[in-house]
Amino acid sequence: MKFTAEHNALRKTVRDFVEKEINPYCDEWEKEGRFPIHELFRKAGDLGLLGIQKPEEYGGMGLDYSYNLVAAEEFGTAKCGGVPLAIGVQTDMCTPALARFGSDELKREFLAPSITGEMVGCIGVSEVGAGSDVAGMKTTARKDGDDYVINGSKMWITNSPSADFMCLLANTSDDKPHKNKSLIMVPMNTPGISKSLHLDKLGMRSSETAQIFFDDVRVPQRNRIGAEGMGFMMQMLQFQEERLWGAANVIKALETCIDQTIEYCRERKTFGNALIDNQVIHFRLAELQTEVEALRALTYQACELHIEGKDITKLASMAKLKAGRLGREVTDACLQYWGGMGYMWENPLARAYRDVRLVSIGGGADEIMLGIICKLMGTLPGKKKD
Repeated sequence: MKFTAEHNALRKTVRDFVEKEINPYCDEWEKEGRFPIHELFRKAGDLGLLGIQKPEEYGGMGLDYSYNLVAAEEFGTAKCGGVPLAIGVQTDMCTPALARFGSDELKREFLAPSITGEMVGCIGVSEVGAGSDVAGMKTTARKDGDDYVINGSKMWITNSPSADFMCLLANTSDDKPHKNKSLIMVPMNTPGISKSLHLDKLGMRSSETAQIFFDDVRVPQRNRIGAEGMGFMMQMLQFQEERLWGAANVIKALETCIDQTIEYCRERKTFGNALIDNQVIHFRLAELQTEVEALRALTYQACELHIEGKDITKLASMAKLKAGRLGREVTDACLQYWGGMGYMWENPLARAYRDVRLVSIGGGADEIMLGIICKLMGTLPGKKKD
């Protein structure tokens, strides 16, 4: 991956935004369980950070995905995972299909204000009984005149308590599970929508999350993205960018964990010597940094192929799998070297330990990633390599 002066300028813009608008408030937002999402998104929108790869005619920068990757990496320097997650939902989870397949009318109604930060979006895929098993979801959108009438519920929906719209995946026919789903843009103030209390999560504490219920929610059929029955395919494509974003966002977060641990081990003395002087510690930190560089190389390679229009399903799944597992390994290993201090709730390693655990669950669990990789390798029973 070759970065230009423009890439580096964007890096600095995102880094400065994180240092000025996010990091000074992370502790406060973590305690409150939310952050001023509309206010922060408008500030990010003013800098163009919510539409980096979106079409210029709707207010985006019209840049390729490498610029989006750079931004995702730099947002990883935030002192909490919840705020970058909320931004990633806006840019890489609930709007890619809209930008690619949506009508001009839908793009002007939902995409343009999501780019400026005037509207906050969420993605409605997971359900209580259908997380990684997208084909098993039960929420329906039945035709009635010119409308869809939506019934069901969605679970673990990031941004939803404050969201203005949802990109909803629902069953729109009784066809086979991979052919009966459509993506529908749903304004969150539509009658019949209700929300649970903010979910009390292990990590990502500053990110608002709720369960959403639909009781005869009526939206126009024109709010459907693309052709009816193509929602599963479109969501699989959205997942690729979500997984790339997640992998890129982890890189600098893990480097920060390693750097903070090096500094702590330099200062902390045991038996008259600095902890960092123990070979087992500085060798282990070198191993972890090497693994982070391997993740970076894998993610960059997937990004380059994505820009070329290649199918990155296997590489994006590998990057997502590696990011989740390495996140757990790095935070666990580093926390150990902080000893009792690492076990304190407010410790930065403890927060990273809690936050990064989601990477192996959200957007497709590790086991789903392994299944995808195995299928594309041709190692599943009865399957041949494509």
